[in-house]
Parts: sequence; structure tokens; C-alpha cells
Amino acid sequence: MPKRAIIVGAGAGGLSAAVDLAAAGWEVDVFETNAEPGGKMHQRRVGEVGIDGGPTVFTMHWVFDELFKRAGAVFDNRVRLTESRRLARHAWTDGSHLDLFHDIDQSAQAIADFSDERNAQGYRRFCDDGELVHNLLRDNFMATSQPSPIRLGYRLLRDGGLRSLAVAPHRSLWNALGNYFSDPRLRQLYGRYATYVGSSPLSTPSTLMLIAHVERQGVWCVDGGMRALAHAMADLATEHGARFHFESPVRKINCTNGRATGITLSSGKSVSADAIIFNGDAAALSNGLLGDDVLKSTRIRERQARGLSAITWCINATTSGFELDHHNVFFASDYEREFTTIFKSRSVCNEPTVYVCAQDRVNNMHITDGKERLLLLINAPADGDHGAWTRPKLEQQRRSALSVLTRCGLNLDFAEEDCVTTSPDNWHQRFPGSGGSLYGAASHGMFSSFSRPSSGTRIKGLYLAGGSAHPGPGVPMATLSGSIAARHIQHDAA
Repeated sequence: MPKRAIIVGAGAGGLSAAVDLAAAGWEVDVFETNAEPGGKMHQRRVGEVGIDGGPTVFTMHWVFDELFKRAGAVFDNRVRLTESRRLARHAWTDGSHLDLFHDIDQSAQAIADFSDERNAQGYRRFCDDGELVHNLLRDNFMATSQPSPIRLGYRLLRDGGLRSLAVAPHRSLWNALGNYFSDPRLRQLYGRYATYVGSSPLSTPSTLMLIAHVERQGVWCVDGGMRALAHAMADLATEHGARFHFESPVRKINCTNGRATGITLSSGKSVSADAIIFNGDAAALSNGLLGDDVLKSTRIRERQARGLSAITWCINATTSGFELDHHNVFFASDYEREFTTIFKSRSVCNEPTVYVCAQDRVNNMHITDGKERLLLLINAPADGDHGAWTRPKLEQQRRSALSVLTRCGLNLDFAEEDCVTTSPDNWHQRFPGSGGSLYGAASHGMFSSFSRPSSGTRIKGLYLAGGSAHPGPGVPMATLSGSIAARHIQHDAA
């Protein structure tokens, strides 16, 4: 008789776990509060159009290739992708702008024209070191169960020799960038990669330079948005027998004799299983939101340790003055103050960096006439459980963000009904226990990568997946976490 697994949450980690376990012959039931799969991969309805309101960057193609291959499918036959020739457009309030590309020579020339030859050479060294970090950590850390610092150090020395000392995380990304770039704008640009894992470049380890290498390996736009990726993963799991139960919130995870044995739904119905994967923010367990039985399954996360939240605006607008691409970043001048304001003052500065995803543009093509779908995002503290963001406060933040865009040359024209706002308290409601953090814990300090919960918990039969667990946040990493949890379950059941 096949063993049965219950997955709580249909985000990227839960979906990949469902694919792997169902393909391995397990009975799989996925219980999801919302009406469709995806978790943070979701769309907001703005008038007559849907706008991606969460992740917008598709990278690490190999993660999804391998997942679909294990389930007997070809990823590129299920999800339509368009590779973006330009990684992103970057603009500053001083009027300067810089486009970056996959091709190192093309980007180096762009940097030389934007800054000078010295910074272009620094960029080439940055690329070499980022590739080294990525190649050493991909198989030794990202795709494996969380190793200890000693075991990881052994693996790195074994595979990389003395060059592996370059990945030592004792320096912050911000300080390390000074070795490559004398131009403060370039330090600002590459420091932004820390925000991909919900962190400050002032405090996160220098190893995160690997994210820039990941982007150079390819950035794609998903036809239908990231929501389409979630549906493709759910469809694949369903083909192998997984059952999805939407609008079915879980009230409690049940234990018998210290082992997780099932769940109780908000409806009062109980369902038993041989293994349970929790694909939500791990803090929901330690905060008691899934019942007293699993209260001590993971460590408590303090408020100060949370990763970034965000304020987002999904807008259907007309644009002028700046030619957008799919991914665009608009910088003010004082980047350090932005992060000290968030992590120390627990507020948002009045000149925030603004990310704009122009969802109807790719490779210099604008696929709609007139209005276009935009996601605007600024970073914010994850204090969504410490009071609601009032409308006047959110309106002030929007004015600040739009002011940065205007000073960089971009003008937006939209009606109030064509703008939908999401604030940290909204994110907290959507992902209970998170405080609004979109990334779990912040990756601050040299041992931060080892402080994330692993797939196993202190309770037998209960496992973790998602961006708050190893190997970390982001759609590809959360997808890896689900596969790691699935392997862990099968190993324990063998």
C-alpha cells in the first residue's frame, strides 16, 4: 500500500515536493488556503487585467528542467519562455542610466561607457569571482540538505582548493564590492542583489555575489506570468496522482506520541498521513499558528531577524519619458540610508529604490497599445503584525516612489482605480507568521546560511519546504527546498 504525504501550502516548495513524491508513487494531498496554486507567484486583478504581484524574475532554468525530467516531462514543452536579451535597465536620479546584458563583453563595454575602464575591469573580476562562488556552492550547498559549516568548508576545499577561500563569508557584500567598483553607482547596483534574499548589502555575506552570476546564465519571461509556472507544476503533480484541495486552510498539525500524523482543517475535518510537509513560513509553527503539537518544531524567529517585506503597486498605466524593458531599477543617491532606515529605524526612507516590472515589454517589444501592466516595488520592514499601514501613509510612500521615477525620467499616468496596493500587513495576512517578510529570515552575518531551518524538524514526520527553509528564498531556491524535503521523506521511509 503506498505511503501518503500531506503538503500544507501550494507555493513553489510545496509544488515541487508534490511532483517528486507523486512521481515516486506516494499518495499526495496538497491543502491550500487560496483558490489556486502559486503562493507568492500570484496575480492581482486590476480592472480587466491580471498583473503579477509577486516574483517576476525566472532564473536557474536547470532546477525546473531537472524537476520535470524526474517526472517524465520536458519543462520547455509545458512552459513557454522568452529569454530576455537585456538583464535589466538601471537609472539614477542624476540622469545616468546603464543597461546590463548576459554577455560579459557587452556589459563591460556598457560599464566603461557609463563609468570608466577601471570599473569595467573590476566588473570582469567580479564576474570571475561570482562564477567561482556559484560553481562551488551549487552542488555543495544549494541542491543538498543543509550541511554544517565544517562539512561545507571541507567540500569547498576539496572541490575548489585554495581558490575556495574567495567564498569565505566573513566580509559583507557591501565591503567586498569596494574591491571591484570605485563608482558608487555600480556598488549600489550590485549591492541590490542582497535584496533578492530579503537582506541588506551592508550586512549580508559577500557570497551573494553569486546571484549576479545566476542572472548572467539567463533571465526569462514566462508567457502568462509566473502564475503560469505554478499551474504547470501543479498540473504535472496532478498527472501523477497528486490531489489539490484549494480554499482548504489547515487549522492544526496533529501529533501522536511525538510524531506528526495528520492535519485538522478549518472545517473540522481531520486527515491522516505518513509524512507532512509544511510549505509556509516556518515562523508560523513556532508562533503556534498550527497548534501546540508542533510549537517547538522549529526555532523562534525574532522580529529583528526577519527579511525584507515590500510595498507594491500593481498599476495599469500609460508611460512616457523613459523606455522601459521588462526589468527596471530606479535608484536615488543614498543607498546605505535606505537599509539603515528599514532594519534599524523600521521605516521606509523618503527616497526609496524602485523596481518596475513592465509586464508587457520584452526585448524592446511593447506587446500592448495604450495602458501597460506594471508592478512597482519598494523594500519595507517586515512589521506587518505591528499595526496596519494607513491609507495616508501608503499614499505618501507612493508619492515618494513616483518622485524617484520622475527624477529618473519615467512618468506614469493612471487612474486611482487602476492601482492596487499591497503593504506589509497584507503580506502578513497572506502568509501568517511572517510579519510580512517575503524571504523568511534575513541573510545577515557569516553564518546566516546555516541558521535557516533544514527540511527536517524536531518532530518526526514533519518536514519543511519554501523560502524560509534551506536553501533559501526565491522561486528556484524554494523549488529546490521542496525536492530536498521529498528526498528526505523517502530516505526516512526506506
